[in-house]
Amino acid sequence: MKTFSKILKSTALALMLVFAASCSDDDNQDPVIIMEDDNIVEAAQATSSLSSLVSALTKADESANNDLITALSGAGPFTVLAPTNDAFTNLLARLDGFDSLDDFNNEQLQDLLATILTYHVVSGAAVSSSELTEGQTITTLQSEKLTVSLASGVTFTDAAGEIATVTTADVVTENGVVHLIDKVLIPQAALDALSDILLSSITDLAISVPSLSILVDALIAADGDLPTVLAIDGPFTVFAPTNDAFEAFLIANDFASLNEVPVAVLTQVLLNHVVAGTNLSTDLTTGYVSSLSTAGPDGANLSMFINIEDGVIINRTSTVTAADNKAINGVVHIVDAVIGLPNIVDHAVANPNLTSLVGALTANNNTTFTTLLSDTDTDFTVFAPLNSAFDGFMNPSDNDINTILANHVISGAAANAASLSNTYFNTLATNADGDNLSIYVNIDDGVKLNGASTVAAADIVATNGIIHAVDTVIDLPTVVTFATADPNFSSLAGALTAEGQPDFVSVLSTPTGTDPAPFTVFAPTNDAFAALAAVPEGEALTAVLYHHVIAGANIVSGDLTDGLESPDTLEGDTLTFAIDADGNVTITDGSGNSGIGIIAVDVQANNGVIHAINTVMIPNTSN
Repeated sequence: MKTFSKILKSTALALMLVFAASCSDDDNQDPVIIMEDDNIVEAAQATSSLSSLVSALTKADESANNDLITALSGAGPFTVLAPTNDAFTNLLARLDGFDSLDDFNNEQLQDLLATILTYHVVSGAAVSSSELTEGQTITTLQSEKLTVSLASGVTFTDAAGEIATVTTADVVTENGVVHLIDKVLIPQAALDALSDILLSSITDLAISVPSLSILVDALIAADGDLPTVLAIDGPFTVFAPTNDAFEAFLIANDFASLNEVPVAVLTQVLLNHVVAGTNLSTDLTTGYVSSLSTAGPDGANLSMFINIEDGVIINRTSTVTAADNKAINGVVHIVDAVIGLPNIVDHAVANPNLTSLVGALTANNNTTFTTLLSDTDTDFTVFAPLNSAFDGFMNPSDNDINTILANHVISGAAANAASLSNTYFNTLATNADGDNLSIYVNIDDGVKLNGASTVAAADIVATNGIIHAVDTVIDLPTVVTFATADPNFSSLAGALTAEGQPDFVSVLSTPTGTDPAPFTVFAPTNDAFAALAAVPEGEALTAVLYHHVIAGANIVSGDLTDGLESPDTLEGDTLTFAIDADGNVTITDGSGNSGIGIIAVDVQANNGVIHAINTVMIPNTSN
């Protein structure tokens, strides 16, 4: 900033007028200082909150066509509306490609700056605030008019209909009067010249585009104050549907007008067109972003799939037809279709990496899954295999494909990645008895399912659930699957595969319908094995392991009763069950050890069921 000084005569009196301004803290702390015989320019030069105005006058005068500083230092009188530094900062933020006043770097731009500055000057009169009247129009030095209002302080309305408020009035100088204002006023001539540069808010931009009039009406009709939010908050990226898009949306959903759309629904639909941040078309990539719609389970933000392989397409339904309409608080991309609130099926269909899954779900005109996963009354968690997962899946056990697909769906819960833990869920797949199969989730290193399938893309949020894309098809589990996938059974898995043991893995992988499946396995945890004085070896270990398996039966917890004696285990002994008043189940093993606790029940595989126990059972070695 240039520094200007004036040597006062020894007899001059220093007059300091301090006005409380309502701009930034910096402006509030800076008084307007006027020394005796100061003119308007000198007063501005002495006031740091007007340093940008002084810089603007200096920059405009770099053009040979202008000499504003000399003019405003003349006899006058003048009335000057002086924008503060904050006002100039806000103007520069609205000028696309302008970072500072230095960007007015040629004669044409400097003349344009002079046009704006002279719109703030009235020549031939020093008008105090008390002389202004409501509705008065004043002609500026630039030749265009400003409108005065006294309804809320003293304000001036420019050619764009925007309002500047006087924050400090009646600063009297040697050649006129200055009123500090909080906004740079723009004449029509400058609006025309800056039509492709001067940015408005997202709301004002939408209002200015005739083909977005229904969108504007919808914003007003929605719950809350979306027009205000999109005018002052942000930054936002808005995908703005045209009037034709809204009309098609209303017809498709049997609404005669916007008024028939439930306000809550309309609000969420509109929010589903808004993404946080300024994302120009060059910033967009193929993948998911979160919209501001909270129509997901438990108020989760819905996911939006953007595909830029051929233009910009959102959720496979809406195409960007006019990109990168910049606003002061973000950017607007105009689209040709309203982006509806996606359910799980919508997301699966929209993602080209899930086409194999969609094909499998709908093969032979099957509508079971599409109907189920479109249900709005139930939340789902879906582990969706990518195309590459299907490419690598050979269905080695020749399981029913529909049951395999159902094994990727959890009903009644929308589990995001942050909520997952090392635990079991029930899927929609069932075994031959109609028992829902279990799925084991492990988050020790990423998110892994049944020890084989890893989540590659988490938390794709739909209105009725959450999708996690996985890299491997999750085949129907056997009891071996869980024994090897669950780290709590690592000691058991080690014993089953110990040197010299029978091929337990092959036996316990036998599919249901093939002897000796199904199996009921009482699986000792690692702590149970650790409690042993020594882990048996050889034939003794074989007998112990066989003693934990009942073949030919899928005995779930509901089948157990107090005093029940089990069928023979593979070792040959039976087990006896006791149930106390609190429903706790304990086992007496073949050697008579009682109080063996079942600590987790009904881990359901396709060929049997596992119950976790807290003690290794010992068979009767005397028979």
